[in-house]
Amino acid sequence: MYALLRKHAPAALLAVLLGILPAAAADDEALAAPPLTSINLQATSWTVIAEKKGFFKEEFDKIGVKEVKLIAAGAAELLGAESAAVAGGAIAVAQRMIYPATVHRSNGLDIVLVWVSEPSNRYRAPVLAKAGNNAVNSVADLDGKKLGSARASCYWASPFEILEKAGLPLDTRIRKGRVRYETIDNPTVMISSLLSGATDATSAHLAANQFTGAWLSGNLKIIGESPDDGVYVNHSGRVTYLAKRDFVEAYPEVIRAFLLAHEKTRSWATDHPNEAAAIIAKELRQPLEAALFQITHLGQWDFMGGEANADRALNSLKTFLAWYKANGDDILNDRNLTDEQLDAFIARQFFIGGKYSIYN
Repeated sequence: MYALLRKHAPAALLAVLLGILPAAAADDEALAAPPLTSINLQATSWTVIAEKKGFFKEEFDKIGVKEVKLIAAGAAELLGAESAAVAGGAIAVAQRMIYPATVHRSNGLDIVLVWVSEPSNRYRAPVLAKAGNNAVNSVADLDGKKLGSARASCYWASPFEILEKAGLPLDTRIRKGRVRYETIDNPTVMISSLLSGATDATSAHLAANQFTGAWLSGNLKIIGESPDDGVYVNHSGRVTYLAKRDFVEAYPEVIRAFLLAHEKTRSWATDHPNEAAAIIAKELRQPLEAALFQITHLGQWDFMGGEANADRALNSLKTFLAWYKANGDDILNDRNLTDEQLDAFIARQFFIGGKYSIYN
């Protein structure tokens, strides 16, 4: 949709040059992108609630966006595919934890962070083993064993720190560790690999669709959690919403409406968890028990509060980057982001004091 809209920008410029537009309009605003009337977003726990309760309509109607299309991710979608969807214009705004979002930026995707969450907690991405595996009961038991997870995700960022601090570093491309690492980008394969014994451990958000069932059915056990004073909990485990830089520059009011709808949905779902769970269960075709767990579990992320201060968000970004690079993060060491690029990564207009902030 966005790619189609962008094709019409030269027409607006031609109209100005030929004097078709009124003289008063022949300024920067006359060259603005045409109005956005439809938007594609991810189908997630909170977005299906926002659609059903009218929070999207309430905010988007004010700026002329008349249609919201929720794109279902699918249970087998590769982790990170939502960022590719943003890059290709399939969805306008994507949710991603701040560590993988930064990895995508370092890989050349021209995105900005329009929202950053409050700090995380120890429950968000624990290290997991098969419940019946009596040989693995703590991270100390992983010496020489295999951990399989998605590399550009919290499923790597969290166990990387946990194992590093336990003296059992993960393998990377630039060093051999004490724990063998296997990249598995498909969450369904991550679970099946663990349960079959092909890997000995993994890490995951228990409130993620693909893992909730396995957890509630008793097939998984927690063998390690991120330290409360660590880099993951306080910095790299934050949630973000990201969008392409040129989309944000063209449609800042759309981003603001999106963030306002998120805030209203978060507040409502927190006060009405059972009704919210019923909507999620119906719209995402999940068992009610799983939907309620995804709202109320301490490791959930769809309903976290926001970090209003851009400087604190930037400090978190720089703090975890420095830590991971110092501890052998191969991607972030190979594809370094400059201070200027990091400063520009935070879209300050959406944080407190910014023109389009929801916190003002």
